[in-house]
Amino acid sequence: MEFITETTLPQGVAWLCDRDLDLARLVDRHGPPTRLWIRPPGFPTLVRIILEQQVSLASAQSTFDRLNAAIHLTPDRLLTLDTDQLKGLGLSRQKAHYVQILAQAILSGELNLDPLAQQSDEAVRTELCKLKGIGPWTAEMYLMMALRRSDAWPVGDLALQIATQRLKGLEQRPKGAELAAIAPPGDPGAASQPTYFGRAIFQVKANKSSLTPQAIALVNSLRLFLGQPRSPR
Repeated sequence: MEFITETTLPQGVAWLCDRDLDLARLVDRHGPPTRLWIRPPGFPTLVRIILEQQVSLASAQSTFDRLNAAIHLTPDRLLTLDTDQLKGLGLSRQKAHYVQILAQAILSGELNLDPLAQQSDEAVRTELCKLKGIGPWTAEMYLMMALRRSDAWPVGDLALQIATQRLKGLEQRPKGAELAAIAPPGDPGAASQPTYFGRAIFQVKANKSSLTPQAIALVNSLRLFLGQPRSPR
């Protein structure tokens, strides 16, 4: 497993700048990132990512803040609220159902988030996606933001596809299957390092001080321009 840290970030940026002139010019123009954008692992972060599914970050943040202020978010406290009460705090009926399922799974022992930090990326994906309401995008975002896994890669993310298209001047958005088939060349340990460069790019695009989920979503799409085809995940 490869982890994103303050130390490995600049190393990855340098590695990628040596291999892609477009990326090198971007970093030369705007400079490297100044800090990582991460969240603590655990139930609140996973709830927040669920709330961010297919809505604006501002909307999800507002809903999360109301929910957390109402119950100081824990699985048992969340289950003291019924669906209508959750809707009153801004959740859709569907997402209320999803977070209730998550809370129930944690309390019953069906899902234990603590051991995920020691499990492989694929094991984390498999474990999280067992639950209704958690699909590949949500699992990848948790891997990136909470577990700091450098090889997480949400290829179905629209922001990832659009940003990749604009970055390289492509006529069409590269879709998930196209992105998933490409990896950078070099040592196996280097294969995860596009993550670091993606973070650099999006820090420039956002506010030069922090990174958004959409920023991180683009991270590994840069593989598309740095390597050879590989089998889809």
